[in-house]
Amino acid sequence: MRRRLLAAAAALLLVGGVAGSAAADAPAARPSKAAASVQVPDGVTASAAVFDRQTGTFTEQLNTSARFRSASVVKLLLALDFLWNRGPDYTVPAADRALLEPMLRSSNDDAASHYWEVNGGSAIITRMVGRLGLSDTTPPPADYEGYWGYTSLSARDTVKIYRYLLDSAPGPVRDFVMGNLRQSTRCASDHFDQHFGVAGAFEKPWAVKQGWSGSYEEGTCGSTGAASASRSAGPAPAPAAAADVDLTRPALHSTGTVGAGDRFVVAVFTLHPVGTSYGKAYTDIGRLTRSLNVPGAARPAGWWYGTWSNHVNVRPDASTGKAPITQLPAGVEVLVGCQARGQKVEVPPYSNDWWAYLPQYGGWISNIYISSPDNRLPDVKDC
Repeated sequence: MRRRLLAAAAALLLVGGVAGSAAADAPAARPSKAAASVQVPDGVTASAAVFDRQTGTFTEQLNTSARFRSASVVKLLLALDFLWNRGPDYTVPAADRALLEPMLRSSNDDAASHYWEVNGGSAIITRMVGRLGLSDTTPPPADYEGYWGYTSLSARDTVKIYRYLLDSAPGPVRDFVMGNLRQSTRCASDHFDQHFGVAGAFEKPWAVKQGWSGSYEEGTCGSTGAASASRSAGPAPAPAAAADVDLTRPALHSTGTVGAGDRFVVAVFTLHPVGTSYGKAYTDIGRLTRSLNVPGAARPAGWWYGTWSNHVNVRPDASTGKAPITQLPAGVEVLVGCQARGQKVEVPPYSNDWWAYLPQYGGWISNIYISSPDNRLPDVKDC
């Protein structure tokens, strides 16, 4: 049967009709330039940088010196500080590997808190600023010493961190850190889906270190349980900003490298209006990142569509008979690769037997949860 949107708010998420493969060509076709061509969604405060290591030039720069609270992106500095001056033949001990690997791959907070405490807290940031020549990075405010996620970072400093890793760090350090970032897990340790931004906008090879901080709803990725949404070590974020670093608005950041040989370094920092859901912030940073000028980078093929409802299950096939692979962030935009008929799903008074295949999740969701007026998505191919 023909289906209308189940809620008026869902109409805001409708983005059907834009093929991912078509959108992929436009950014690469723009000339490289320093002036911002980034498409920043309404209400979002953003900073972005794309550095081409092959040409030694920036292809995108937007507010690159603006300082943001780092959230989990600071874990790059915690790892580098631990590995500093260990020698060219240094092998990471098993006990530290058991902490560093989940910290880098799955953004484990307990591991970050451990290294923050045993290696000197804010002194870590002071050391790394001097070692890497960072311009905008500062430790957390004095009243929030334990809040490692309140370390300030900028897009241009983040590019410097990756350039050090790729071009100057000892081989074992580079291989350890970048190797773990290439194995980023979709579900973070706190059950938040962390494959937004760079991880969603580009095909592999990529390596990512993401960050999120704020009063988001609980994470549900990979489980029906939940964990704290605060990403700053300790209680919920402070109610006021410190100096020029906003500690109030929800933050979502995506950093890493894209392309063969880690050709492009990408850093995207975003702040969102208070009360923004994780799915909305995830969607907005995704749209921004897809607009970046990253010449020749492979873009995933498909059609971007909004979804509605909380905790939509991603299934291994077009039915509800098997346990879900994961759950989507509420209201998030997803890439649909193709669609097929399967088990009828009913959400009275509506029903739908069409299912959408999501290549980035390797699973299926019922079309009943996609923001489109018809059961069958009008521009999506059949599987």
